Parts: sequence; structure tokens; C-alpha cells
Amino acid sequence: MGYLETVRDFVVENFLYGEDSMLKENTSFLEEGIIDSTGILELIAFLEETYGLTIRDEEYVPENFDTLGNVARFLERKLSPVAGAAS
Repeated sequence: MGYLETVRDFVVENFLYGEDSMLKENTSFLEEGIIDSTGILELIAFLEETYGLTIRDEEYVPENFDTLGNVARFLERKLSPVAGAAS
């Protein structure tokens, strides 16, 4: 399962109670009221546990965590071998 699908499953299960018909790759979690600031912290904890990574405070920005696509791209950057060596 890819990053996008894994994150989608987590968001649907934990925040949308199984209803994902409105959730698209570019749907803003914050603007649509899907996830609040506490929910973003839950998402970050899930990502750290699932992928065995550490997300630094300066990475806690909407550009990384406000949509499924943003999260998937963040994970691709964070988990790439080149980025992993720099982190």
C-alpha cells in the first residue's frame, strides 16, 4: 500500500468514521473541518509510528500535512534515501 492510501485509510477511519466520499487528494483537512490542530498531531504521531521516522517541529506546517497529497509528498521526501541521510 502506498503512502497516499495508508494516510487516506487513517484519516477515513479516525476522522471521517468510514465515510470518504468527499475526501480527494487535494481536499484541505483544515478548511473542510476534517482534522483540527489536535488531529494533525494525531496524524503526525501515526506517521512517526508507522514509518519509524521523526518529524521535526519546523516540519509541522500545512504545506506538509493539510491534504492527502501533501502528506504523501512529504513522506516521499522524508523517506527517500538521499533525504534520510540528510535528516
